[in-house]
Amino acid sequence: MSRVVVADLGNTTAPRKAARSIQKKRVRGSDGKIRHVMLLDLNSATFDDDLTYVFERNVAKARRENKKLLGSADGIKSKK
Repeated sequence: MSRVVVADLGNTTAPRKAARSIQKKRVRGSDGKIRHVMLLDLNSATFDDDLTYVFERNVAKARRENKKLLGSADGIKSKK
């Protein structure tokens, strides 16, 4: 006999925390504005996971900025 399971599939991935090998620093740019920089440890055993984490954060930030500026997270749609 089959069993029916009801579950919420809304958020399937839990937010990940940054590894200890990733350092976040605030630096001042050439224009005087404060920027946030993430530094990776190249000799870390989890370098590939750390790089993936930083990449995902950068993509999420870019999508938020596109949404704010253009109204769409994917940017400007091309006309065909």
